Amino acid sequence: MKVWYDAGTGKQVRYGYAIAEKVRTLGHEVILTTRKHPDTIPLAKLLDEKFIEIGKYEPSSLMARMKQSVYRQSKFLKLFKKDQPDVAISHQSVDLCRVAFGLGIPIIATHDSPHARAVNKLTMNLIDWLVVSEAIRIDLLSCYTIKHVFPFKGVDEVAWIQDKHYQIEYEYPRPLIIVREFETKAVYAQGKRNLTETIAKKLNKVGHVLYLPRYDRRPREKLIVPQDFVDSTSLVNQADLVIGVGGTMGREAALQGIPTIVLPTFRNQPVNDYLAKKGFPIFKIELNQLINQSKRLINKRWKVKALLEKLENPVNTIQEILQEKIHPVNRKKMETLRNGSKEHRN
Repeated sequence: MKVWYDAGTGKQVRYGYAIAEKVRTLGHEVILTTRKHPDTIPLAKLLDEKFIEIGKYEPSSLMARMKQSVYRQSKFLKLFKKDQPDVAISHQSVDLCRVAFGLGIPIIATHDSPHARAVNKLTMNLIDWLVVSEAIRIDLLSCYTIKHVFPFKGVDEVAWIQDKHYQIEYEYPRPLIIVREFETKAVYAQGKRNLTETIAKKLNKVGHVLYLPRYDRRPREKLIVPQDFVDSTSLVNQADLVIGVGGTMGREAALQGIPTIVLPTFRNQPVNDYLAKKGFPIFKIELNQLINQSKRLINKRWKVKALLEKLENPVNTIQEILQEKIHPVNRKKMETLRNGSKEHRN
């Protein structure tokens, strides 16, 4: 069986890598695609994994986004003109979902962002199997016509933290506070204030602050700003405190026992709340509590190995779907059940 995974961000490259490793042990062929993005290509090189680079992240305008999306989809069609994948997997890649649906390729997707409404509208109704943390209530997905939902007892980041088999050592002064910049260019970020750089500078009184920007790596006064790509899972493991708006890096830190503070940019973050209830050190605070809470949490480390082992790996759920729900000989039958044999899909 031929499996296609498309990654649009660094997180998705990690996810694709973890899935590819598992799928290959089952004897299947894997095709990995990505786009030019600050973290995608450098991370693929670090992991020593071959991703086919198609298109780039271009958030400068709605027109630019659409042009890149159409470009990537046309390139995918050329890539698969003679030999199509048997299944497509992604973390809700819009371009993968549109092409796979149009070609009648079954789609497996992961999901952890109920607030990403634009992406959800463009992908959810095309997905056959949605693999999602049990932290996300089913009623949050009820407005979409997803065919099958597979909850798992964990979070996406377990896929590459639970079986992490490498560690890059960085030489930064201690105590080290890492502040991750808010993803300002995402559609869901429109209208949200980016206070992360201002907050980073205020934290100098607590420790050495490493500010990790999304796109602009110019030096900042009184802050450590890496000029080259750094591996986030290794970096946060060496931190004494991690601060962000509650995204991937914060969960990577908490899963490794590093105290993490989530800033109040997004009020509804069920995945982070889920980890906190499980005993992982991830804390929501108000801005006026930041300095005091940072002083309280810095230099502490939680023992989370046993907690981490109890969480389910979503890659295992994907494996089960591949083995039990998808098989090349059943593909035509599945397509008929899914859409009706005479439906015009484009």
